[in-house]
Amino acid sequence: MKNKIIEILNGVRPEFDFSQETDFISRGLLDSFDMVSLVTSLDEQFSISIDGTDILPENFETLDSIENVLKKNGAA
Repeated sequence: MKNKIIEILNGVRPEFDFSQETDFISRGLLDSFDMVSLVTSLDEQFSISIDGTDILPENFETLDSIENVLKKNGAA
């Protein structure tokens, strides 16, 4: 799952190496517009719908936090 998340992140912001970074939001790798694009791509790729209450910066800060929110919303 993490490899697919990295692919999606690289599609949103190809100039960063998300496999080597942490703290995506606080380090400026993702902004609010990027989060919207990311959520849309994650929903499509994993055939889920991330609940609006889960679209919080802390849920998209690291690969682990993204994976957790995906699992919470039904991604296999």
